Formats: sequence, structure tokens, C-alpha cells
Amino acid sequence: MARTTQNARRNRSRENARTSILATSMDDFLANQQRQDLLRFMTCGSVDDGKSTLIGRMLWEAQQIFDDQLAALASESRKYGTQGQNIDFALLVDGLVAEREQGITIDVAYRFFATSKRKFIVADTPGHEQYTRNMVTGASTADLAVLLVDARTGLLTQTRRHAYLASLMGLRHVALAINKMDLVGFDSTIYHEIQDAFEQFAKSLGFVSITAIPVSALLGDNITERSAHTPWYQGPTLLGYLDTVDVKRASECRMVFPVQWVNRPDANFRGFSGTVSQGEVKVGDEIRVTASGQTALVAEIVTMDGTLDKAQAGDAITLRLDREIDASRGDVMAVSSSPLEMTDQFEATLVWMHEDAGVTGRSYDLKLANQWVGTSMTSIRHRVNIDTLAQEACKQLRLNDIAVCNLATAKPIVFDAYERSRTLGSFILVDRFTHATVAAGMILHSLRRSQNVHRQVLSITRADRERLNGHRGKVIWFTGLSGSGKSTLANALEVELHGRGMRTYILDGDNVRQGLNKDLGFTEGDRVENIRRIAEVAKLMMDAGLIVMTAFISPYRREREMARELIGADNFVEVFVNTSLEVCERRDIKGLYKQARAGKIPNMTGINSPYEPPENPTLTVETGNQTVESLVKQLISHGSLISTPSS
Repeated sequence: MARTTQNARRNRSRENARTSILATSMDDFLANQQRQDLLRFMTCGSVDDGKSTLIGRMLWEAQQIFDDQLAALASESRKYGTQGQNIDFALLVDGLVAEREQGITIDVAYRFFATSKRKFIVADTPGHEQYTRNMVTGASTADLAVLLVDARTGLLTQTRRHAYLASLMGLRHVALAINKMDLVGFDSTIYHEIQDAFEQFAKSLGFVSITAIPVSALLGDNITERSAHTPWYQGPTLLGYLDTVDVKRASECRMVFPVQWVNRPDANFRGFSGTVSQGEVKVGDEIRVTASGQTALVAEIVTMDGTLDKAQAGDAITLRLDREIDASRGDVMAVSSSPLEMTDQFEATLVWMHEDAGVTGRSYDLKLANQWVGTSMTSIRHRVNIDTLAQEACKQLRLNDIAVCNLATAKPIVFDAYERSRTLGSFILVDRFTHATVAAGMILHSLRRSQNVHRQVLSITRADRERLNGHRGKVIWFTGLSGSGKSTLANALEVELHGRGMRTYILDGDNVRQGLNKDLGFTEGDRVENIRRIAEVAKLMMDAGLIVMTAFISPYRREREMARELIGADNFVEVFVNTSLEVCERRDIKGLYKQARAGKIPNMTGINSPYEPPENPTLTVETGNQTVESLVKQLISHGSLISTPSS
């Protein structure tokens, strides 16, 4: 009876609100909407805690469902719903067929609604661990998190993960919606236990406010009206909280304008288009291109609706300057009086989002604002244990790991700490081969050593050394399985080149591991670092004017491509020693294959660790049925191997 009375009262309230809106003139209504501020929030938490149901209930309570939508919802509830003959509000948000069939949220769903006080954009994020990347996407634009907890189960690992991620993404206000209170008899003891446990867990997360609200998303308790079932609760309803919470961030006064493209519709107009990310810019301001240091005055601010005297954060504009400067997509502009910083080494928190492991030394593409640059992790400082927030040692990153890492970029980029600028402090890492996004990152700070290390200009150049030697420096990169003949072939080639008066050196895998790389094992991460070091050494030797031969398995295409880019495509000769696994096993000069087959070597390439053959090698040689002498002649005759220096 009490439940029926409460529902009837809520329905009368909804009808009165609808009538009030209809009685208001359209002009007044639209004017009120224009005056309202916008709050972006996300719902998060563990799977099946009721996130989609909560949003659906809020849409219904806020009169944001039309009659035809309600009829469709009733029909779909009977087909897909989990509430018998009753309405399943989660279906208002779970729009994918797979979501409805499985009863879970997979992708981020965005919904817009408004009350008389505020407009909202809500992101419903998935609770499953494998969709952590989607949760990060939802958090990237949110101002506040509504974190749901099932009153029956309390805090789970994924609840803690989402709370930690919300903190990392800069959210400082949390509404802890303790849901399904109806299933625990609205027990105040359970509510307080969950509230205390979360506040204890979140002490180090930097939240400004945590507001715990006991709710039943399915039945509507404490959503818009206080529930008669929680007389012991004196706090706000959920929508009341969302209507009044103050989430204003400290304003960032520095103007940041990432150039999206150079706008040149005709010969008489040249402007730089993009969106003002933060701060403001006015006509007459002196603008500085951060990377080059060039400056110019803003002559005009152009938009689709005409010109402006001033543009603020969020405005999409084209800047026309008073003189020609060299800038293009990826450059970041700022007002000269408030310059931005650049760095090529920094510490950041990474959220790993891919099944392939993240390892130090491996090259990725980094996108920050509109800047693209090659980068690699130089070290993994620690991984965060989500349950305890403890810092744990880690050699590589797995799917959904959260870790603090040091990164180095191929060239300096414009940056800021994420806590000061979401635009210049957040980035993604992209796999250079598959183009998949593998990680999201938030910059903590620049590594000062990057600002204190400067390239020393030398009097004697590589060209000078090559003229003295009488030949160009080169790197001949032999790759193939163990026992394929790489070292034998490299040694025979060096004998031939040495006999011709050329200056050479061999970097052999076994020899290097006895000195420079003696600290490395044979895990994937160690193999990546092994090749990175060799590529750097080979480049230095090439700069000395030597013909350098490297004889390494180098099993991964990514690392061979990294070596090619570091050394330079014109200087890099990739020789694929294409010997079959069967032939290599028959040779088994070092007895490695026999030990690997017996399970004594855990990371043997070709047996229990992959080898990725080159797709477009400079030269392919087969040692199975040819003599070493004939193979050396084949190498010597290849035009890319030997060349004389330019005069």
C-alpha cells in the first residue's frame, strides 16, 4: 500500500511538472534553457550494479521520455527486459543489440536531459573489466562521477578500479549511489558500512567531495523525492544533488590553441583553424607558435557566424594573423605573454588498453592534442594494485593495468601536467603496425633531465669520416632464426669487405650479451630492449663511418622497423636469412632447440616464442642449399650494400 501511494504521488508530481512546462510559453522555456549551465557526469561501477537502470529512471523522472518511446520501451521490456512484465529502464540506454541480449553495457552511451535548474549530459560506461577503455572515454569529458555500488555485494575490484580511474581523469566529485537498497530491506547499517569502506579506500584519491546516497534505481527511491523507506537518511536526493553540486574547476588562464588545419580558400586569405582549448584570445594579441617561437598579431577571428573580437575556450575559430608565419597541423599556439612548455621526456600514468603487452623500448605513436610523435617507454616505475592502491614492481603492462611510466619522444612536444590542462596533459599511444589505440596516458610532470641535456656540435662530421674511409657508413641488419647462418654470413662478409680495405664491425647477438646487454634475459620486454640498445650502438658506429653488421634474431617486426627509423631507411640494409625451422633444428649448433623441445628453454624463438619474418626485406638469402661464398657474392653485388661518399 505504501509503495502504491508513493508511486501515485510521484505520478501526480510528474503530471503537474508536465502541465507547468506546457503552460510556459515556448520563448520563456527556451530562454530558461539558455540560462542553465551544463553538467557532464558519468555513471560507473561494477557490472550489474544498475547504471543503465539508474539513467533510465532519471530520464523518466525528468519527463524526458515521449509517449511513443514509452510504448516502445514497454514492448522491448517484454522482449529483452529483466523485470518480468514491468518496465526495464536500462533499455533506454543500452542501445546495442548485444547489450540487450546480454543485459550488459558494452559501449559508452550518452544521453541528454534537463531539469528546471540544469542541463545534463550523462555517459553510461560499461562495468566489465574488458571495457575499461570505454570507461576512460566516458571519464575524459565528465565533471563528476556517479559511482554505483550494489548494496548486496559492497565494494568490488571493478568499483575500486573505476573510482581510481575517475580520480586519474581529474574528477573531483563523486556521488556514491548505493543501489538496490530495496533488496537489503533499506538497512541503514549496510549503507553506512559501504560509505565508510569507500571513504577509507578513497582517502588518497584526491576527491573534493564524496556524497553517499541510498537509492533504488528500479523503484525510484531517493532519485527525485525522498523515500519513506529511508527516514534515517537526511542527505539530498540524487537529482537534487546533481542540480546543486558545484563542480567548477580552477580556471586555466593560459590560452591553448592546437592548429587543426591551415585554412586557405583563396590566395587572399590564410588562417589557422581549430578550437580554443583553454583561456581566451583577442584581436590584437601577440600569438606565439610554441615549437618554432615565431610570433604574429591576431588580425581577425573568423567563425561560421562572422567575426569576433574575442574567442574563449570551446570556440571553433580561424585565426588570421598580420603576417605570414610557418605553422601547420599539430602546432600549438599560445599568447606570447603566457608561453607553453615543451619536453621530450616525462613521467605519466598509463592505462593499458590492449591485449598485446606494453614493454619498455618498443616504439609507439603518441597523439597529444593534434601532435603526433614517435615515443617509447623508457621505464615502468610501478603498477598500481587496484584493491590496495599499493605500488608493485612490473616489467611489462597487461590489459587494464594502470602504471606510472617514464616516456621519451622522438622530438619535443608541447605539454602540461594533466591536473592543470586536460588538453596538453592527456594523450593516447597507438600501435604503429595495427594502428590500434593501446593506452591512454595522463602526464604527471616533465623529467628535468630532458631540459638539461643538449646535443653537442662536433667539428668532425660523419661526412668527413666517410671521405677519410672512402666509403659510406651502413648498417647491414641480418635477421633470422637461431642457426639460420646469420653470424657465419656476417663474418664471411666482413672478411671480404676488410680485404677490400673497408672499415667494418660486427655486432653479434651472443657477443653483445656478454657485455653491453648482459643484464637482459629473453622475455619479450628484454628482447625489445636488446634490439633498442643495438640499434643505438649501430647508429653511433655508422656515424663513425663504419659498415656495421648486426647478427641478431630480432624476432619482432616492430623493433626492426624501429631500428630502420632510428638509423634511417637509406642507411639500413635488412637481410632476411630465410632458413626453415627444420634446417635450423638439424643444425642446432648450440643445442638450443633440443633444450627448448625438452622444456628447458622457455622463450626459444620458433618453438615457444614467435618469429615475425620481414615483409619487405632489402635482400633475402637462403642458406639451405647455397655455399657461403656464393651468398657473399650475392650480397656484394647488391647495389645498396656499398657506396662511395659524396664529394
